[in-house]
Amino acid sequence: MKKVLKNNVSWVGYMDWEIKKFHGDDFTINHGSSQNAYLLEYDKTVLIDTVWTPHRFDFVENLKKEIDLKKIDLIIMNHGEADHSGALPALMAEIPETPIYCTAAAVKSLEGQYGQNGWNFHVVKTGDSIEIGPGRTLTFVEMKMLHWPDSMATFLSGDNILFSNDAFGQHYAVAELYNDLADQCVLYQEAVKYFVNIVHPFCIFLSKKLAEIAALNLPIEMIAPSHGVIWRDNPAQIVEKYALWANAYQEDQITIAYDTMWEGTAKIAHALAAAIKEASPQTVVKIFHIAKTDKNDLMTEIFKSKALLVGSPTACNDMLSSVAGMLSFTKSLRFRNKKAAAFGCYGWSGEAVKNIQSALKDAGFNVLEETVKSFWNPTEETLNQVPALVEALLKEDK
Repeated sequence: MKKVLKNNVSWVGYMDWEIKKFHGDDFTINHGSSQNAYLLEYDKTVLIDTVWTPHRFDFVENLKKEIDLKKIDLIIMNHGEADHSGALPALMAEIPETPIYCTAAAVKSLEGQYGQNGWNFHVVKTGDSIEIGPGRTLTFVEMKMLHWPDSMATFLSGDNILFSNDAFGQHYAVAELYNDLADQCVLYQEAVKYFVNIVHPFCIFLSKKLAEIAALNLPIEMIAPSHGVIWRDNPAQIVEKYALWANAYQEDQITIAYDTMWEGTAKIAHALAAAIKEASPQTVVKIFHIAKTDKNDLMTEIFKSKALLVGSPTACNDMLSSVAGMLSFTKSLRFRNKKAAAFGCYGWSGEAVKNIQSALKDAGFNVLEETVKSFWNPTEETLNQVPALVEALLKEDK
C-alpha cells in the first residue's frame, strides 16, 4: 500500500516483520526491518529503489495497484545490493525500456547479479540532476563505499527530501514510518548497531562525505533511508550522530568478552570487572560470554567502549575458536583509539593470551603488556595480577 510522505512523494516499500537475519546470517535483526522504496509523481513519475528478492512479486503487484507501470518515466537505483534491487528484474520484465539512473559502479553491480539484459542505463555522478516537475529537481550525490562502491543518494528539491540509501538507516520495522512515532530507545539502539556493523568500516569515507554534503547547502527537511524510519522530526539529529560516531567514538565503558571451558577464565573476567568498578565506580563495565552473545550486539558494545578485555583458555595451542572468530570480525570493523588487554587460563602450553594480544594489535587496538594468565584454575596468586592490569587500563583515563 502506498503511504504519502509529502505532497506527491510516497513510500511503496515492504515492511518485513519476520526477518531475523541479514547479509546472509551475518547481521541479526531483533525488531524487524523495512525495505524502503519511494514513488515520486510529478510531471515525471519516478521510482527510487525496489525491495529484496523474496518480496519481488508482491512489490510489483502492489505497485500495479497504485499506478500503471508504463507511466513510470525513470527508475533510480541508489544501490545495487539485492535488498534494494531484488525486485528490479521482475519490474523490468513489465517495463523493459524504462531508463535506470545509477552510478557506473551500479551498472556493473546490477549486471553482475542479474546478467546483461540490455537495460537502459543512464550513468550519473555527483552534481548531476534531472527536473521532474515545477520546482522539483533530483540531484545525485555519490556515496562511494557507504557501504558499497556503487552507492549514491538522491536529493529532491522543493520537497527537500534526501533519499539517503543505506546511510542513516536501521533494521527496525515501524508501521508508522516516522522517527518521531518510533520507540526512541529502540530506534537509537538499532541505529548505532546498524552504524557499527555496516557503516563503521568506512568511517574515513563517511566523514569526508558528510562534509561534502554539508558544503552543498541542501535544505534537507526529511531523510528517507533504505531501511527503518524516515527522519522527518529534526532530521539533522541522525546526521549529527553519524558525525560523532565516525570520529573514534567512545564512552566511559569497558567491555569484557570471554569464552571458557571449565569456568577458570570466567572467574578472571568477573574478578577484572569487580576490580575496575572498585577503582573507577563511574565506569560502565559489561561482561559477555562470547559463545552465548549475539556478535552484532557485542560489536556495538565494543564500539561504545574505551577499552576491551578479551579472555580465553588455551586449547590446541591457541584461543578458543569462538574468540578467534570474534576477533576476526572485530578487525573488519576497524575500531580506533581503544585500549585492549588479554587474559586466560591454561593447563599445558598457554599460547592463548599472547595470540589474543597479537590479534588485538592486528585489529588496531592499543594493547597493554599487562595480562592475567593462570596456570589451571585461578588462585589468589593469579588474581594478584589483576590490579596491575586494571591500573594500566585506567591510567590515562583518571
